[in-house]
Parts: sequence; structure tokens; C-alpha cells
Amino acid sequence: MSLLSIPMNKTFLISLLASLTLHAEEGFVPMFEPNSLKGWVNANCAPETWSIKDGVISCTGKPTGALRTERQYENFILEAEWRHLSEAGNSGIFVWGTPISSPGVPFLRGIEVQVLDHGYMKKADPTKPRWFSTHGDVFPIHGAAMDPHGEHSGSRSFPNEERSKPSPEWNHYRIEANNGRLTLAVNGKIVSGGDNCNYRKGYLALESEGAPVEFRNVRLKELPTTNTPAEMTAPLDKGWRALYTGTDFRGWKVPAAGGSKWQSSDWSIKLLAGQTGPALWSQQEYGDCEVICDVNLPKDVDLSKPAAGLCVRGLSHPLVMFGAGGKAPISLGPDQVSPGKWYRIRALLKGNQAQITLTEAQDANPRSFEITVDHGASGSIGLADLTQAVSYANIYVRSL
Repeated sequence: MSLLSIPMNKTFLISLLASLTLHAEEGFVPMFEPNSLKGWVNANCAPETWSIKDGVISCTGKPTGALRTERQYENFILEAEWRHLSEAGNSGIFVWGTPISSPGVPFLRGIEVQVLDHGYMKKADPTKPRWFSTHGDVFPIHGAAMDPHGEHSGSRSFPNEERSKPSPEWNHYRIEANNGRLTLAVNGKIVSGGDNCNYRKGYLALESEGAPVEFRNVRLKELPTTNTPAEMTAPLDKGWRALYTGTDFRGWKVPAAGGSKWQSSDWSIKLLAGQTGPALWSQQEYGDCEVICDVNLPKDVDLSKPAAGLCVRGLSHPLVMFGAGGKAPISLGPDQVSPGKWYRIRALLKGNQAQITLTEAQDANPRSFEITVDHGASGSIGLADLTQAVSYANIYVRSL
């Protein structure tokens, strides 16, 4: 039967033409299998945050985090359709990102292509200068850099035309990334972007940020390499695994005594002030490994006393402790750390040797320590309870 002989209404014809147009350009490959997340990594979300059925990727929005690609990409054209399922929904597509979240935040370092519903504008104060839009902002986050195109606020490129559709309608994005230049087309027209991006090779990711969102028809066409130098390439994944789901304490042994002081708070774990109690221990034990843990010291923390710490191999005394007066191989008092800031501990454990780096969030100059410690061959990883209110986040481990 001839295609022309099939009865067609106007809606069907428009849909057919859109489908033919979508597949007319050669060289694109789908980024997802119809019913599998194969090729993607849940960077720091709960197991149920991301799912896929019949080619539609669904995100619950909880916790804040990312689903990223297994491999890095350099130059490419990425197309995707998205829609929010509730008013004022927030999400994004990360370009040239890191494998794990940046210190003190749940986001990958990279260039964010904003995926924001129109209802979000209701939160804006019309008396203040515009700092975001809902029609396709592009901006660097958490250590990345970009020279924005067109109207902008700082490094944030605003779209030159309002083209996105509100929830629950579908929108189409086309992202072209080549040699450090990135442009975004919203529903068929380029509206924003930037030059001199750093990084300009890294992971691609979809963002979870508080509200249900869906993606479909995610496809990519790779472009020729421009030999991105190492200093503009995101770090490679070394096999990191997040120990915290962002929603609950699955995988942890919550202490029966004082367990209510440990609170799951989106992407971070809050410890309320109180009497000294047991650490929050991982159920799994680790031997030689590398551990990452972020610690937030509130503004009212008393650093003349023990405040927070990372425990390893089941030992009750922390390997690294914030505050003075306690027992730890590395104690960081008020002369070394400050209230109101996030710090990242990175501990490499081999036998009885420990190499520690401490980085303040957004600081490119970590402090290093190398010590010999008397600890067992393996044991659980613990977050110390040292009576003061603190927060822990971004807890990752990789076995050596």
C-alpha cells in the first residue's frame, strides 16, 4: 500500500514529518537502549531515582544528583527531548563533567544546560536583577569555566528568545559541543551558549534536582577530535562507588543508641548535636581502598573541641578529625580549618600507610599528609559522632 493512500489527519501528519526530520541527519546513535540504563552510571542517587521504560528515562528528582555516561566525550552533537511532570520543575544536562560530584555540592563539575519549567519563574523577585531564565540557560558550575554568548550574568548565558514549553509538554534540545564551544538550540533555534569552555572533554549527565522529569530520544553524533589537552579534560572514573543513597541509610548500620541524631537530608547526612554516640558505620568492610568524604562545619562549630571525623577499618578513633583535643593521627584545629565551610577528605589506604589530602571546596590547592597508622587489615568506614552538629556528604569508595 502506498504511504499516500493511508488516511492521515493533520496531527498524525505533523508527527510523521517530525519523526522523519529527526532521523534524516546521519551519524547519530541512540544513547539509551529502550528498557535498559546500560552504558550509564548512577553517580550519586538512590537505585530507584532513575528508570527507563520503552525509551522514556524517568527521574524521581530525589535526591539531587546525576546519571552519567560510562565513557567521556569530546566533540559531539547531542539531541534530547525532555519534559517536567510538575510545575516549577528543575533539572539539567551536564556537558564535559567529572565522574563524581564536586566538593561540598551534589553536582558534577562541568557546563550545565538548564532544564527548567516556566513555573520556576514565580520564585523570582522582579525587583532584583535577572539571574536565571526558564528557556535554556547555559553556564559553568563548580570550578568549570566558560565565556558566555549574548546577554549574560557572570558566566551564565541567557537565551535570546523564549522558546521552551511549560509542563507537561515536551521540549527538544540540540547541544553542539566542539573544541570548547557550546551552543544550545531550543525547539529548533540556537538561543544560548559559550566559548572557551574548561573542561572540554568529559562525561555527559542528566540531573536529578527535586522534581520528576522525563527524557526521551536521547541521541548523539560524535565529531572529529581536536586533541583536547590533559589540563582541559575531566578526570577519569577510577571505579568510585557512592556509599550513600541520598534518601535513606541503606548500606549503613544505624546505631540503636542515638540513631535518631543521624538524619538523611537529600544529598547530605546531618548529625544533630547531642551526647557522644557510635559512629555511623558502613555495612560493607574494606581493606586497601581510597575513600572520599565531604564534611561541613557549621558557623557555630567549636573547633577547640572534637567536631567531626572520618573513621576507617572499624576503628573508633577517626583517621582524620576536625577540631582539637581528640585522639586522631590527623587533627585539624581552628588554625587549620574554619567554621561555615565544606572540606573534602581523600584517604588512600594501603597496608598500614595512609595518604591523606584535604581540600576546601572550590580551592585548587589541597593539603597533603602521609602517615603510618596502626589499624586492621579491613573494616567498615565510619562517620564520627563527636557531639557537635555537622554534615557529611559525597561519600565514595573504590577498592584497590
